[in-house]
Amino acid sequence: MKETGPTGNTTGLPSANPSQSTRPTNAAPTVQFDVSNLQSSYANVCNVSSTREEVVLAFGVNNVWERGQANIQVQLTNRIVLNPFAAKRLAAVLTRVVTEYESRFGTLKDEAKPQSDAA
Repeated sequence: MKETGPTGNTTGLPSANPSQSTRPTNAAPTVQFDVSNLQSSYANVCNVSSTREEVVLAFGVNNVWERGQANIQVQLTNRIVLNPFAAKRLAAVLTRVVTEYESRFGTLKDEAKPQSDAA
């Protein structure tokens, strides 16, 4: 026979705490970020590749600032692997952040596009 605890629970299962609030099943969960192990890295280059199952972002630094060099070495330092759903959510949030930035500070020129040199 099981002993009865102070709450009168004889099932052997922990009793529900009545002080805990119950949330509707369709409510969004509360997300808490643990930044205790967060590391920061600087990147000015991102290389993206993908397969059916994953999107791979490789970040690095290009230390060459002079144009017209025949060979440029880029040191890739960090790799992030995402599933396609997370990659789509990342693309959406990045689009929103850049749009908000441009509305505050002006349009950004995409320097990755080839520019024709005026003669």
